[in-house]
Amino acid sequence: MPFPRKSAKPREPLNEAGLYDYAVKALGRRMRTEAELRRLMSQRVEPDERGQQVIAAVVAQLKEKRYLDDQSFAETYARLRQENQKFGARRVRQDLRQKGISAALTEQAVDARYSQTNAETLARQYLQRKSIAKPTNEKETARIMRRLVAAGFSTAVIYKILRQWDVPEESLAALDNLEDQPHED
Repeated sequence: MPFPRKSAKPREPLNEAGLYDYAVKALGRRMRTEAELRRLMSQRVEPDERGQQVIAAVVAQLKEKRYLDDQSFAETYARLRQENQKFGARRVRQDLRQKGISAALTEQAVDARYSQTNAETLARQYLQRKSIAKPTNEKETARIMRRLVAAGFSTAVIYKILRQWDVPEESLAALDNLEDQPHED
């Protein structure tokens, strides 16, 4: 969280050229979706129809120069989350939707990335990456279950891994009861 400025005078709204430069710098810092960039730019223009027209003009320029491309963003985001963080398809799909990517582009990117992926192998890689070992009691089993669900893996894959770890059936049955209750970690 940035420190508050000493002088709290409001910023001057940017014109189209200034907003374009601001947007290019924002995209230079990190990849953004169109929705994220629009939210960012809306803070730097007049809060009226004219401001929205300026944003639309800047977005059109950025798309024309291919600086802003939601399809490319979705494909890259899905690839990086799978390769680096070992997230499951459900988590990537949810994250892309939160970032403002359309449902169609999200499905296209996630399906293309995860269609040839073995979810169980990816879940095991995730566990290894996070240094999560075989659980020794019901509480640890529940914690691993929650972590894998949050990482985007299906309960079928999670139960398969837990069974291969020879987790007692009583612990697995206890997980079924926990799914209906609120969780604390």
